[in-house]
Amino acid sequence: MAVRPHPGLEINGFTLGQQLHKGGFATIWDVTHALYRTPMVMKIPTILDGYDGPTIVGFEVEQMIMPRLSGIHVPRVMGQGDFAVMPYIVTERIPGLSMFQYFKRAPRPLAEVIELAARMAEAVHDIHRQHVIHLDLKPDNFLQRPSGEMVLIDYGLSRHDQLPDLLAEEFTIPMGTFPYIAPEQYLRQRGDLRSDLYALGAMIYELATGKMPFGQPEKLSQVKQRLWRDPVPPRALRPDIPEWLQEIILRALEVDPANRYQSAAQMIFDLANPMQIRLTARGHKMQRDSALTVFNRWRKMRNLKAFAAPPSVAAQIERAPILLVAVDLSPEMEPLSQAIYLQIKRMLVNRPDARVACINVIKTARLGIDPATDDAGTNLHVARLVGLKTWADGIDLSDDRLTYTILENTDPAAAIIDHAEVARVDHILMGARGHSSTRRFLGSVSAKVVAEAACSVTVIRLRDQQPDPA
Repeated sequence: MAVRPHPGLEINGFTLGQQLHKGGFATIWDVTHALYRTPMVMKIPTILDGYDGPTIVGFEVEQMIMPRLSGIHVPRVMGQGDFAVMPYIVTERIPGLSMFQYFKRAPRPLAEVIELAARMAEAVHDIHRQHVIHLDLKPDNFLQRPSGEMVLIDYGLSRHDQLPDLLAEEFTIPMGTFPYIAPEQYLRQRGDLRSDLYALGAMIYELATGKMPFGQPEKLSQVKQRLWRDPVPPRALRPDIPEWLQEIILRALEVDPANRYQSAAQMIFDLANPMQIRLTARGHKMQRDSALTVFNRWRKMRNLKAFAAPPSVAAQIERAPILLVAVDLSPEMEPLSQAIYLQIKRMLVNRPDARVACINVIKTARLGIDPATDDAGTNLHVARLVGLKTWADGIDLSDDRLTYTILENTDPAAAIIDHAEVARVDHILMGARGHSSTRRFLGSVSAKVVAEAACSVTVIRLRDQQPDPA
């Protein structure tokens, strides 16, 4: 660097204040600018006098990726400088410390573990949707806004699906923080978003048990062992961990990416809907695999060069969306419900890893007033749930990928939109009535969902219906 950072230094209108942090690869400084009232920080790489290739390339990667990211889960970029004078990135300053301090107090109460896991996964899903795989997820790289949202920082090892991968082009050694990197990262594969889901699983494990699933390896040879060695089941360390939470953790920590969650949104969905998780042997497990099982896995994996190459980040998310299907179970709507059924079957052909969330909305007179029973005395929730499962009979998905929810609201459209937001739904499929006597009720529902939903919406209408102007 032609210029060394110090308090009082002015560069491109930015004035350095005190040094806030000194790490192995960069220093963080308080910084001000006459045009900005927002508190800001400047990150400056620590470049040694000799060759320091990884630091230089990693910082170039960060300078390419960060300005392309937007939203509440990433810090806003205010400026950057090149290596001709002094390399830096200026971003908004997120108040508070990283989650590293929080993790130091693990294990945490289970309610906190679940809530924090969901918020971290939300941040990861957000950057994945922007074509970025972080590849260095760890507690230090999560900050928390005062409003609760997680912010991901430090993109020096990241991979943008639409940009050159400078790190892969220039270096052949695995990169990442050893306790959290996925097996495929050890094999030098940098294009799989499921690597981030593995790191999330490791962090949830740590939050829940107070221990890292594979300890703190210092050598690559120790990292390689996770290709065949399983972690101690979380419930063996903390018996009050529910089986469904262990199912989530161990699924995220599967060696083969194909056996993990296929998107962060799917992990968020399970964290929000634990009673609909299908338990496997993972959830019931109370001890590590036997020596014979580990030996057989070692024989299979010791010479593995790579897992199956994944498609692009966008394609991975497209293959594993959450599809919300709003079904009207009224007898007169049976032909429309059948058309929706056939459409979802067709969609699943092109989206083999999709999860389908089936919902039905009970319209109430006033919010909070549960109709409880119909005129015949039948419990409406039970009847609708049975009807929804009957409608879905024949959709060939496992129980963990086909869920059912009965909602109630004075405004059916609002119920659908809110549920889609909470469940991080990628696509809504619903019907619209065309009969004039009901058009003002359900016709307006589809119009409102189309107008206000944060995801794409497909509205099915029968061919012989009259156009619905709503």
